Parts: sequence; C-alpha cells; structure tokens
Amino acid sequence: MRGNASPILNRIGQVFIPVNDMPRAVAWYSRLFGLEPGETSHENRIYDVPMAGETRLVLDAHKPVTSHSVQPLCMFPTDDMAAALAHLREIGAEITGGPQDIGSLVIATFRDPDGNPLMVYQPTEGTNA
Repeated sequence: MRGNASPILNRIGQVFIPVNDMPRAVAWYSRLFGLEPGETSHENRIYDVPMAGETRLVLDAHKPVTSHSVQPLCMFPTDDMAAALAHLREIGAEITGGPQDIGSLVIATFRDPDGNPLMVYQPTEGTNA
C-alpha cells in the first residue's frame, strides 16, 4: 500500500454493459466503433469489445436486462459531434438527447439495442476535457 492509500486502485479496469441478445449486441457495438466482430467467450455470454486505452468494455449476457440506469453507463469521445450523431442514426441508435453544449463539452445521449443509456461527447474549443 502507498501511505493511507487504499489497496483498491483508483482507476477503472472494465465497464460491463448488460445485453440480452449477444449476437445482436456484438454486431451493433462493432458497428458503433467501426470494428470487425470478434468471438465471444464464457459460453457466448461475454464479449470483450476491443478498445483503445486501458479500460475494457465488456458485453455481458449472464443475466437478462430488466431495468436500466437513468444515467448513461459510460461516455465515448468524438472529434466531430455532427458525424457521430449521423453515425448513430445510421446504425439505428435511439438518440435520446442533444446535442447540448454544457460549457466544457457538447454531449448527446443515446441507447443501445437493449436500451442501455450511453453518451457521446466532444470537448468545446479551448478545453482539455
């Protein structure tokens, strides 16, 4: 341990997204990020979405999705909000809000095919968000 630090590291290793239909979810998230669909694991109940950076995104079909968070589960960056929204429409995402300029970011919310709330954001000029 480091001084008074917790033995739990203050970083996110994985984000789990609950899904009901794994093949549909794998195809949709692959299109969302412009990736080729890969193989599932754990008896077709887990799919690790290839992501840039350290944090992993995992689609998890172990339990049926019966309710959803009212807040987005995670945020994905973009350099071009207009293009991001056009892409979301193209892949059939339900856009639930935005784009909205909140000062340091322009944000838009959307849902995946299982109804999970997600967000895309673009830093506004002059910010390092």
